[in-house]
Amino acid sequence: MKSPDLTHTAPLKSFLAARISTNLSYQMLSVAVGWQIYALTGSAFTLGLVGLVQFLPMFLLTLGVGYAADRFNRKSIVRICQLIEGAGALALSLGSHGGWISARCILAIVFAIGAARAFEVPTMQTLLPALVSPELFPRAAAWSTAAGQAALIMGPALGGLLYLAGPTTVYAATAGMCWLGFLFISLTRIERTLAKPQPVSLRSLFAGIAFIRTRPVILGGISLDLFAVLLGGTTALLPIFAQKILGVGSVGLGLLRAGPAAGALLMSITLARRPLRRRVGRTMFIAVIIFGVATIFFALSRSFLLSLAALIVLGAADVISVVIRVSLVQMGTPDEMRGRVSAINFMFIGTSNQLGEFESGLTAAWFGTVPAVLIGGVGTILVALVWMRLFPQLAGVDALESRTIET
Repeated sequence: MKSPDLTHTAPLKSFLAARISTNLSYQMLSVAVGWQIYALTGSAFTLGLVGLVQFLPMFLLTLGVGYAADRFNRKSIVRICQLIEGAGALALSLGSHGGWISARCILAIVFAIGAARAFEVPTMQTLLPALVSPELFPRAAAWSTAAGQAALIMGPALGGLLYLAGPTTVYAATAGMCWLGFLFISLTRIERTLAKPQPVSLRSLFAGIAFIRTRPVILGGISLDLFAVLLGGTTALLPIFAQKILGVGSVGLGLLRAGPAAGALLMSITLARRPLRRRVGRTMFIAVIIFGVATIFFALSRSFLLSLAALIVLGAADVISVVIRVSLVQMGTPDEMRGRVSAINFMFIGTSNQLGEFESGLTAAWFGTVPAVLIGGVGTILVALVWMRLFPQLAGVDALESRTIET
């Protein structure tokens, strides 16, 4: 019997449109802020502060974000965050147009947008299980991942193109995309019965951490992805590979950066049409090992086409792990706990991307560029092998069903 086409489900369609809109806005904003900050200051340190002010809200607000998502209306939280993000982008646009914007002002507004996004992203993840039945959730998760990857590919290019008309134009378009996301999420019909509010206490705030610690499948999935991304982060070193090792210049660098996202997008669509049905735990470990092997292959390659192919494979393997992890976390968590668990998951995975780039830069400074990537690839494979022994419950998960996850 033919599986139903999830993209014809009205709530899911509007949800995916909202996800694309908000992710596009964030990618466009990141490009414009980076260009404008560097144009105003000429300082690499100030440019680095952009990443810091985006990271700090996510790190500082995690426990509060999860509690709010479990206590209050999740759809309303997402909508409020999108309005705030749009207002922040509009302020950047007006400041750029009026000529009164400064680097400090930009950093302050980006911090506010980062705080709103810290609430929006994990809360939005908790909405997805309410849109489809449990048996269709893995396919919906794959479509959601595909939407995010499409925005990741198109956003920087669109932001760079619009920047030709000046930062005012990019920020105005960013604000428009945020508010378009607000419209789409408003049209998403979500039926959810609010759980009885728990009194604010340290126990309720830390309940997500306590829950994860008692669920080896969820703990293993989150920590595996965390260390794989932490050790396998090659993105920060791509400019060195493009310039000194492959000799392909800025155009080649753009293609190399697009490689993992392109592989992830293709695999996301594949998983949405042909979802994983059996041996998903073992498949997750195999995908992480392939991720490590592709990283090693990229480090050793001296051919641009082979290096690009390795990055495409790397991105495809990574998204297999991501889709399985998201399904494990969302389907293995009771609805009244999803906000707190999703917030912790978002904080750890988001942190690993940034710390992974730092780790790559540090090991490159110590051992050299190629050895640094080799170490990351080998480390990723070793982590997968060790985690198979530490979390046999995760390796033994057969199907993405709640009854097989909640142990």
